[in-house]
This record gives sequence, C-alpha cells and structure tokens, in this order.
Amino acid sequence: MSGVKWQRMDAKPYLLTLTPAFTVLGAVLLEGLMLQFGARGKYDWRAMLTSLAMSVGSLASGLIPIFIAMPGAFWAYEHRLFKPEALGSWSYVLLFMGVEFLYYWGHRAGHQVRWFWVSHGVHHSSNDLNLSTTVRNGWTDRIMANYVVYVPLVLLGFHPQRVLFALGIGLGYQFWIHVDWIPKLGPVEGILNTPSAHRVHHASNIEYVDRNYGLVSMIFDRLFGTYQRELDSVPIRYGLVNPLYTYDPFELAFQQLKLLMKDLRQARSVRAMFVYLFGPPGWRPEGNGDTTHELRSRSTAPALATTHSGCSLALDAAPDGPGNQ
Repeated sequence: MSGVKWQRMDAKPYLLTLTPAFTVLGAVLLEGLMLQFGARGKYDWRAMLTSLAMSVGSLASGLIPIFIAMPGAFWAYEHRLFKPEALGSWSYVLLFMGVEFLYYWGHRAGHQVRWFWVSHGVHHSSNDLNLSTTVRNGWTDRIMANYVVYVPLVLLGFHPQRVLFALGIGLGYQFWIHVDWIPKLGPVEGILNTPSAHRVHHASNIEYVDRNYGLVSMIFDRLFGTYQRELDSVPIRYGLVNPLYTYDPFELAFQQLKLLMKDLRQARSVRAMFVYLFGPPGWRPEGNGDTTHELRSRSTAPALATTHSGCSLALDAAPDGPGNQ
C-alpha cells in the first residue's frame, strides 16, 4: 500500500510475559506424564484440567484494581511513616520479613475467618496434591479485599505494587512444594516451607488441619505454635474435611460462597450473622458445629503431641479453622 510503512513486530516482549505461564503448564504436564507412566501408574487428568480452568478465572480477577483488592493502601502510602529505601539493601530484608509475617497471619485468617475462607477454601478443594493444585485458586480474592492484611507494610513505606511483587515471588517459590513425591528434606524441615511441610498444610486429617501457614519459611509457624511435621504414622488425606467430588470449576469457585449465603439467610440474629461472616468456618449458633476445635474435641483418637520449637502442644488446643468445609 502506498504511503504506508510496515514494520515487523518484535514478539520477544510478549513471549517473555507468557514465559512463566508456559513454564508452569510445561511442569504440570511433565509431572502428569511422570506420575501416569511412572511407578504410580495413575494421574487425575480431569482434576488437572479443572485446576487449569480455575487458574484462568483467577488470572482474570487480577484485573481488579489494587485499591479494591487492598483498600486503604494508597492512602497509607501517601501517609507512610518511613522511607525504607534509605536503608539500602536492608530494605529488601525488611520487605521479605514483613511479607512473611503478614502472609502468615493473612493465610491463618484464610483458614480461621470464614470471610477469607470463602476464597482460600477453593485452593484446598483438590483431593490430590500436585503441581496443578498450585494454580487452583479462588476468583473472589480481590473482590473480597483479601489483600488488606498487607496495608501495614504499605504504611511503613513500601509501595503497594512492590509489596504485591514481593508476595508474588514468595508464591512463585511455593509452586514446587505442591507435590507428594518429593521426600522430606532433612535439616531444612522446620526452617523452610518444604513439600513435606506443605503436604501437612493441605491435609484434611484432623491431626494436621490448620498447620504450616508460612510463605517461604516456617519461622512464624514455629514462633506462634502452628508448625507440624509430617508423621510417618499418619498418612495424609488431601482435600477438604468434607471432600468435594466435582470437576466443575464454577461449582468449586463458588461452593464456599453459596454455603456462606445459605447460613446468612438462616441466621436469626445480628450476632449470628457477624459470627458466620468473621467467625471460624463450621461455627453453629447451637454450639454443635464443625470447627476444627470441635472436631478435635469430638475425636476419639488420643490427643497427638507435636513439637513446636522444642515445646509440646496438644492438637486439641489448636485454633479453630475450616473443619466444616
């Protein structure tokens, strides 16, 4: 065409953007083939496809603006108390520890506060643990402002985008620990978040529920008494305490929300509505619910003593969590 200068498009930037997605997909497929044709001889391909389908919805939800996902973040940054960049390279250490600390409490809230469990419970819906489980995430995290727990770090002086970037790196680390075929890693167990530690986190056994919330490390689990090692005497059962057997990504994405809405409709008082929203999953106003604490109290198995930083802690003293789910 006359007068029009055609230029060749450089595809490299686009390929670089898609590289993490291709890497994850390749690793998921490779693991599936290894498990299908290896010693195990089986792999749930339909569950894998369901997880990948759910990852698409999760990625789409990432388009929701930060001011909705992390309300108050930009106000906090405008009124920040410090300038961490003045610390030089130490600011990265402070950011890492800050994200570790707030992730621990945010993740713990994801199990012990029903509002947050509505989204996070989706990640625990798989009845297997493999690399595809990593991308089985909820679609309502940002809508429900689940990132609000990181606002204190913004108030300290870290830009919201920088906080989310650091969180993303930590979540990227967690990709490889969503497997059940990597053995215990000896001396790093109880220090780093390993496949063994994360197997415990994804277990639905009452001995294991509500443990090992750390991002990259087990520092705060050990400090706050929620670290649990994997026991050879207690084989892990994955998924929810009341497992879901469906491959419908929409059913998995909204099942916890539907259960919450049902309870809210049946609530007979403002107090009941409040506790349904912000109390532990499984709570019932009659007192006969299925919180983790109640399930452990009703268990006929002997209390299991676990070691937390050299201290013994009985499981029936553990905090409430998503026992009913």
